[in-house]
Amino acid sequence: MPAKKSEANKSRKYSPRASNKVGKAIREAKKGTLRSGNSGEPVTSRKQAIAIGLSEARREGAKVPRNAGRSSTAKKKAGAKKR
Repeated sequence: MPAKKSEANKSRKYSPRASNKVGKAIREAKKGTLRSGNSGEPVTSRKQAIAIGLSEARREGAKVPRNAGRSSTAKKKAGAKKR
């Protein structure tokens, strides 16, 4: 029987194109050629390189989940506590 490729693809969080973009961004960061947004300073953090790769993939339309920010309910609760 052939191996089930579909099960591996179902659990995949990012598309192959997105993971290629992240890999490219990490390699550029290691070389020191990856620059951050407006400041243009070299990227020093691995997490920052991953974030840049994912945002580039999002712009190209690759399958990437939303930014992992706080949910709207958490924002509402935080706002209610401040008042």
